[in-house]
Amino acid sequence: MSPVTLVLRPLRNVSRRLLDKWVELRAVEPDINALDHSALNLDPTLPVVYVFPYQALSDELVVEQLCEARGLPSPTLPLSIGDLRLSHSRLRLLRRSRSDRSLLSRRLAKLIAALEDAPSDVEVQLVPVSVFWGRAPGKEFGFWKFISADSWRVTGVLRRAIAILAHGRSVDVHFGQPLRLNEALREGPQDSALAHRRISRLLRVHFRRVRTRLLGPDLSHRHTMIRNLQKAPAVQDVISELAREQNQPPARLEKRALQYGREIASNMGYPVQRFLAHALKRLWHKLYDGVEVRGMSQVKAIAGDCELIYVPCHRSHIDYLLLSYVLFHEGLMTPHVAAGKNLDMPIIGPILRRGGAFFLRRSFRGNRLYATVFDEYVHQLITRGHPLEYFIEGGRSRTGRMLPPRPGMLAMTLRSFLRDTRREVAFVPVYIGYEKVFESLSYQRELSGASKKKESPLDLIRVLGQLKQPFGKVYLNIGEPLKLGEWLDDTAPDWKASRHQRRPEWLTQAVPQLGHEIATRINAAAALNPVSLTALVLLSTAHHAIEASLLQRQLAMLVRLADKLPGRHDHSLPEGTPDEWVAHCAHLGLVTLRPQSLGELVIATPEQASLLTWYRNNVLHLLALPALIAFAFRNTAQYTLEALEDQISPAWPLLVRELFVPEAPELKADIAATLALMSEEGLLEHQAATGDTPERWSRPVASQEPSEQLRLLAQPVQPTLERGYLLIAALLQHGSGTLDRESLESHSGALAERLTLLSGLNAPEFFDKRLFSGLLDTLLELEFIWLESGQLCFGEALEDLQVHGRDLFDPALRHRLQHVRLRDSDSDSDSDSDSDSENENETEKESDAPTEGMDEEQHPALSDSERADEAVSADHKASDTSSQRE
Repeated sequence: MSPVTLVLRPLRNVSRRLLDKWVELRAVEPDINALDHSALNLDPTLPVVYVFPYQALSDELVVEQLCEARGLPSPTLPLSIGDLRLSHSRLRLLRRSRSDRSLLSRRLAKLIAALEDAPSDVEVQLVPVSVFWGRAPGKEFGFWKFISADSWRVTGVLRRAIAILAHGRSVDVHFGQPLRLNEALREGPQDSALAHRRISRLLRVHFRRVRTRLLGPDLSHRHTMIRNLQKAPAVQDVISELAREQNQPPARLEKRALQYGREIASNMGYPVQRFLAHALKRLWHKLYDGVEVRGMSQVKAIAGDCELIYVPCHRSHIDYLLLSYVLFHEGLMTPHVAAGKNLDMPIIGPILRRGGAFFLRRSFRGNRLYATVFDEYVHQLITRGHPLEYFIEGGRSRTGRMLPPRPGMLAMTLRSFLRDTRREVAFVPVYIGYEKVFESLSYQRELSGASKKKESPLDLIRVLGQLKQPFGKVYLNIGEPLKLGEWLDDTAPDWKASRHQRRPEWLTQAVPQLGHEIATRINAAAALNPVSLTALVLLSTAHHAIEASLLQRQLAMLVRLADKLPGRHDHSLPEGTPDEWVAHCAHLGLVTLRPQSLGELVIATPEQASLLTWYRNNVLHLLALPALIAFAFRNTAQYTLEALEDQISPAWPLLVRELFVPEAPELKADIAATLALMSEEGLLEHQAATGDTPERWSRPVASQEPSEQLRLLAQPVQPTLERGYLLIAALLQHGSGTLDRESLESHSGALAERLTLLSGLNAPEFFDKRLFSGLLDTLLELEFIWLESGQLCFGEALEDLQVHGRDLFDPALRHRLQHVRLRDSDSDSDSDSDSDSENENETEKESDAPTEGMDEEQHPALSDSERADEAVSADHKASDTSSQRE
């Protein structure tokens, strides 16, 4: 043993003991709880060499301790290959300086030479390891730049010691996928020097990707970045134009551009990020029972190669903080978040700005200079590699459903990508689901007509006052990422030829298509949780009451359906049992359990039912197709596959676009698969084809429980179908070319509000004007209607659509909708189609239609026992008079 080793070994042992006492691992990738040979894809029969990006004793000691604790091969183990004898199994890629690429590892060169001389079956596994102390983003200036051990230059001994003291309680360790060295050598040139450079380059690329994913690019000083915005060619062009048009001195406009830059730009700082990480961790533990994260591996797989744009759904103010918190603790760079100017208030605004928020006004209309400065700021963030986060819905969803995407930020991102396509841009859809959201009461007030309350710092105090209430869990699911370049290749194949144009022709159509695709991917990753499932069932019952046993069986059935339905399966399902789910909802105060001598009942008070509507709308889209099929069987006893497709295909596009349901390549195939699943569950009775009789499906006998389960499954889509029916009927009644868009939206909303009041319902989201606006967008997109001089026009196609939609409703419900519309004070007479419907209703009413066709408030509650005899008789009468779809 050499004298140097005799001196260094005791020092190394002392240093390790000190680090073991002080260092605390914040994150390990792969997961520290599953860190073993299989997690790292290691072959336990082959030797392992750990590769560090540069020389750092503290990094090596941390990895040694972690490997020994998890049963992995230690970096201290000796290694022998042929004539080569190494005292330990680790190497540093760069010997002295990260910036000096000529000083490559001599140990790696010796290892390559030894393998070239060894038999072909000798193999070594290289495992790249990155250690981050504190993960402070780089900055041109600042104290944290000085003490951070993760800056881009190798730190001195004193500087690293300070960094260990400052960041030792938040250390991240990232193990890369192993590289089989001999196998990699055989795939390249046989020259040793070339092989050495090629392997070194592969490892450097890996380390650079990991570093970029965690730390992002260097953050320029905020003042410097704002100055760059002012000097940008696009901003200077607008300043020159406005100076000529408005006869103002350019200096004044330049000063205004600087003011806009200060108003917009974030001031991300690591101290605030670190403080927020610890504070939010305490908040989540106080406010929620936990945060369940799913699908993060999809983001990590592309984070080093793509510019990431996180696009979460927007349900709560907590969304801003939650995603950044999760990304920080998952070992990813926290994004710059687009926030409304309303949040730039005293105390809250500066904290959010230093946490990465940049602020935008709700409207850019009439202010070209502000719009250009903001557009240039977004472009600079994207081109420098900073991840972004914005909400394509534009605001929080008061109804609980996905709102139609706004084009603003999406158009800016597209234009920025067209200006600089050197790096792929990937949209990361994020679904955030809450078991209980703390803004629910304010949402109900706003939907009922109250004005939106302006945010203030006092709201934070009010939130802190709610910490004692139970709020359940939060679910954060990552959907399938969308790579923008690949998507444009499919959507606008000629986009590259026109990418240098400011506004190419295809951009107008591409932006809404992109928004719809992202919204669909967000919804595809929804989380079915106990609250949303219970809301789906309980709101489908009469008087919002149901037997606990029936509720539990219905919940279990819905989960089985959601697990097996055709199409993408990015959504998550709840853990536990139905009885646990119901008890959990009662614990959150969203339902009431009422013991009764014949069995426990689950009841929702009017206030609880109104709140549950929001949670039902979170996940309604996941079961839209089976619900629509079940709804079709409410008025018709039997269907063949072809007849059922003909019946529901006109209504399906309306549901797809309002609920952002992933469209099937072939609707008929999905209908057939769904019918098979519903038959397995006993919801439908299947009759195979025999002779001249085609294959068909029929609803079960009304006295059986499956009939009630089928009705409960169908009920959630009724409000959407009713809204579509009212809007189309109102347009047909007034005639083509007589109403503008705003008038029809207001008129339809008034009819829907009247319907809820007459039914005694407390469902303000049913007449939300934005839902009718979305329906109009869908009808315009599908060309059922069109605009001429600002007026809505239509032809026979819309009348045919109404006929198909009318046939979905049973006579009693159809009569109820017609009654509300015909009582409208704005109408003086009925249209011909209305008269026909009235005559049809009078005829069908004589058949004493069953109560299952009525709305949820009119339908009596059903128990596990058989229905009353008169209800059975009524159902058989209706079955006899219903048309048989063949």
